[in-house]
Amino acid sequence: MKLHNEHVFVTGGAAGIGAAIVLDAVQQGAKVSFCDINVPAGKAYAAELTSQGFTVFFHQADVGEFESLKVAHEAIVKEFGPVTCLVNNAGISSNADPVEMTDDEWNNFFNVDLKSVWHTAKLVLPAMRSAKKGAIVNIASIHARMTHPKFFPYAAGKSGVIGLTRNLALDEGIHQIRTNAVSPGYTLTPLLEEWLAQRPENRTGAMAVQPMDRMAKTSEIAKVVTFLLSDDASFVNGADWIVDGGLSCRFA
Repeated sequence: MKLHNEHVFVTGGAAGIGAAIVLDAVQQGAKVSFCDINVPAGKAYAAELTSQGFTVFFHQADVGEFESLKVAHEAIVKEFGPVTCLVNNAGISSNADPVEMTDDEWNNFFNVDLKSVWHTAKLVLPAMRSAKKGAIVNIASIHARMTHPKFFPYAAGKSGVIGLTRNLALDEGIHQIRTNAVSPGYTLTPLLEEWLAQRPENRTGAMAVQPMDRMAKTSEIAKVVTFLLSDDASFVNGADWIVDGGLSCRFA
C-alpha cells in the first residue's frame, strides 16, 4: 500500500494508460480522482471501481481549457482534499504536414499535450508547497527522441513535456516536490490497437522491431508511474524513465 493516504489526480483517466494508472494507484491505497473529456466512460469507470470498494472520484474536464481544469480541480479537492500526487496523462496524437497544418490545429494540439501540463501544475503546486511534499509524473513518449514522418507536432510536444519536467524538478525540488517523466514505447492502448488494425502491415512492422517480441501492457506503464509517485522513489527527481522494452536501443 505504497500510496496509502495519498490523493492521486490523473488526467485522461477513463481509458488506456490513464485507466491503468488509476487502477494501480487505488490498489496501492490511494484516493484517486481523475478527469476525462469522455464523460460516459469516466462515470462508468468510476462506478466500476467504487463498486469494488475503491475510493475514486471522476469529474469531467477538457484539459486543453484552463477554466475547465480549474473547475475539476476545485471539485476533486472538495471531495478528497489537496492533491498530493499528480499524473499528467491526457493527450492526443497529431499526424500532420508542416505546410498544411493550420495555426488552430497547432494550438489545439499544444493546449492539450503541453500547456495542460503547466496548467495542472499551476493548480496543485500551491498546496504541495505548503505541505512541503508532492510528486508529479508527466507522461511523455519515446517520440521525444525518435519519431515517424509527419509526427512533428507530437515529437515537439513530448519533447516539451520532458523539458518542462526538468524545470519543474529544479524549481520545486526546494519544496520537496519531485517531478519526473515516463516515456512509453508501443503500448497496447485502444488508440494503438485501432492503428494496428487499420492495415496488417502496421502490426507486422511494429512487431518486427520489438526487442522483447511484444508490446507493453498498460499495467506495465502504470506500475512505473506509481513507483515514481511513491516514497520508494524519494530521491528520483527530474528524470525521464523510458519504458519501451528496449526499443530505443535499436539502431534504425
